[in-house]
Amino acid sequence: MKVVILCGGLGSRLSEETKIKPKPLVEIGGKPILWHIMKYYQSFGINNFILALGYKGKMIEEFFKKNNNEKFNIKFVKTGQYAQTGARLLKLKKYLVHDENFMLTYGDGLCDINLKKLINFHLKKKPIATITAVNPPVRFGELKIKNNVITKFREKSRNKSNWISGGFFVFNKKILNYIPKGDKSVLETHPFTKLVQKKKINAFKHKGFWQCMDTMREKNILNELWNERKTPWKNW
Repeated sequence: MKVVILCGGLGSRLSEETKIKPKPLVEIGGKPILWHIMKYYQSFGINNFILALGYKGKMIEEFFKKNNNEKFNIKFVKTGQYAQTGARLLKLKKYLVHDENFMLTYGDGLCDINLKKLINFHLKKKPIATITAVNPPVRFGELKIKNNVITKFREKSRNKSNWISGGFFVFNKKILNYIPKGDKSVLETHPFTKLVQKKKINAFKHKGFWQCMDTMREKNILNELWNERKTPWKNW
């Protein structure tokens, strides 16, 4: 199954790094986060990647042309400097229409999702889209207060009652019919709203590790995990 990785965003919330490189090339443990993502897919026998390039996309292409010891099978596609997520996916249509299903993720998140179970869930349920739902990390410690006295302090954890999209999608090719044309088309708005209305979108609940990298704080979290050898996504 092919994997689309959206690699074109500006990464403005990580500007300390993205002024000089695209966010997918920001390093975790000395390797670009994009490399970690692709290596994770490869560990499940999934090795055909389509990289949707945009901001500083040439740097991504050059990196893998010089550093591909893992023998990733990569198709590099320029999808525009400022295109939104839906627009980028639609520009890949000719590479995807011959496959019934494909996978998609962002170039800035790591997890320990069982990708085989995710695929099997999608194939069994047969929706147009399957979203991996995750419990987001709570940013701050939780306080319980009674009469102005703190009665309980709980360190940062995960909010087990709150589910968000963690990326790591599986799509039927029919999703391409739901994406409006134009560079402002956002995958997560109009297409997903329509699929919800038609009850053609499912959630694969993942209760394990998931961490995005939108900010320097989150980059540091991932690097700390790497340095401490607490790397749930490293299963190779």
